[in-house]
Amino acid sequence: MADFTVGDDGFRTDGKPVRLLSGALHYFRVHEGQWDHRLAMLRAMGLNCVETYVPWNLHEPRPGRFRDTGALGRFLDAAHRAGLWAIVRPGPYICAEWENGGLPAWVTGRFGRRVRTRDEGYLDAVRAWFAELLPQVAERQIDRGGPVIMVQAENEYGSYGTDAVYLRRVAELLRACGVSVPLFTSDGPEDHMLTGGSVPGLLATANFGSGAREAFRVLRRHQASGPLMCMEFWCGWFEHWGAPPVVRDPAQAAGALAEILECGASVNVYMAHGGTNFAGWAGANRSGPLQDEELLPTVTSYDYDAPVDEYGRATEKFRLFRKVLAGYADGPLPPLPPEPVGLAAPVRAELTEWAPLDTVLEALGDEEAAESGVPPTFEELGVDRGLVRYRVAVPGPRRPYPLGVPGLRDRAVVYVDGVRRGVLSEGACVLEEPVAGPAEVELWVESLGRVNYGPRLGEPKGITGGVLHERQYLHGVRARALRLDAFEEPGAVAGVPFAPVGGEGREGGTGLYRGTFELTAGADHAGLELPGWTRGFVWVNGFCLGRYWAAGPQHTLYVPGPVLRDGANEVWVLETEGAGAPYVRLGQGLPVRTGG
Repeated sequence: MADFTVGDDGFRTDGKPVRLLSGALHYFRVHEGQWDHRLAMLRAMGLNCVETYVPWNLHEPRPGRFRDTGALGRFLDAAHRAGLWAIVRPGPYICAEWENGGLPAWVTGRFGRRVRTRDEGYLDAVRAWFAELLPQVAERQIDRGGPVIMVQAENEYGSYGTDAVYLRRVAELLRACGVSVPLFTSDGPEDHMLTGGSVPGLLATANFGSGAREAFRVLRRHQASGPLMCMEFWCGWFEHWGAPPVVRDPAQAAGALAEILECGASVNVYMAHGGTNFAGWAGANRSGPLQDEELLPTVTSYDYDAPVDEYGRATEKFRLFRKVLAGYADGPLPPLPPEPVGLAAPVRAELTEWAPLDTVLEALGDEEAAESGVPPTFEELGVDRGLVRYRVAVPGPRRPYPLGVPGLRDRAVVYVDGVRRGVLSEGACVLEEPVAGPAEVELWVESLGRVNYGPRLGEPKGITGGVLHERQYLHGVRARALRLDAFEEPGAVAGVPFAPVGGEGREGGTGLYRGTFELTAGADHAGLELPGWTRGFVWVNGFCLGRYWAAGPQHTLYVPGPVLRDGANEVWVLETEGAGAPYVRLGQGLPVRTGG
């Protein structure tokens, strides 16, 4: 059997020196039916290894209720078939611009600031998760004939804390679950980050997008020997709703990659292929130098301006990277697999049926929580992704006063006595027009993604303060959740009493819309657009494409080819603020991004 080791002079397999030329490709951001193609693209680019995170919250949405943990093993098998080694990064925290940095909302809700520390309760939850997940990693390690050559302990911990006891405990938990391949850590190339995030005896690696020589000089101050590796070479970047698009010049990125390799180092291209944040799993950041200011929710696309774009196509960056990597290959690079093709002709899907949000909530929502003195947070309601309807009464008689929601996270559509009165956000949480009493106030609150990086990690969602009328808190709050998970159940919307779109009562346009369209099989993908619509979620044949938002910069949602059917296809649109004309458009998708 093959062996992989980390020596003072570098990486070795079966005693021979090797250089890791890896690329990040997250199995959970790519439809399983497209794994083989995307892995073949990595091989064709000149890579010999693939890296993936593992999102805990995707696989354990409720304590002890696991969901498709075997997806990781199937992906590793696909990597093996493609002739790639594999690096696994199971966290428990992963960042990854993913909801809550991969930590389940029930974990951060329960343990709060004790997450990512030596707290025994938190570590017990990690232990149970690792016990479920890691056997499939252990049995696929290189010394057992599999592709797994390295496993990461935690992730960029030096950007968060200094609990060395915790980091050692994570490493011990990995070993206790059968991980015998080398363990490593990864951090930014700064002294305080490497000091906080490194573990004696584990390989330390660095994450950066340029300046390799200086970054490796800093790394050598903390690890005098052993292989040099950039575990995340940021060849592009992610995007936020309401912000300009982000691109990186392909030639500049290729030059930065060449500099890493000229240093004799190994590399993991982050991202080689980014994929998509399906089903509302995109995370969020906070602005400011300390990541503790304005909320910046991440878009659905995770294209990342990567060399293989969201649609699986080679970009100019791919071609330049392939040229650089060819100089370090053992032989000729394999040819590119066939390029994915989009729809042969545009399709318009008419949305012919509609149900208002209240009706959808009655059919698919949780039971209404018991009336409480203060609004329960999403965490207290056990909600990760979706909407919560809060209802509270303004006593009367009383004259009009400002109505505000301090501590709102993240966005609320507000109705007073059934009439829409405005949309509130964290930074603008007071209605423009005062409210008189008596009145019934209804707030539909949505999380736009939990913070995945920085000191605000794990902050609660929903109404985290209260509802204020003038300076007086309003008590006696009723809350009811509409989870995105509810739409994943087989036959989910069969019990929703739809009405014709042209019928009475569509004022405001919020609610669930349904329609169909016809296709001929053969497309590898499509791009879906909702002209004139405001914000919500889309499903095609029961598969959630993710969030759309008129705020941009993203205006087209990626539809994986395996989701589409020959013949009739069904589309659902859950609009939370204001619908456009009742149709969606499907086309070939966006042009290949070239950067610059």
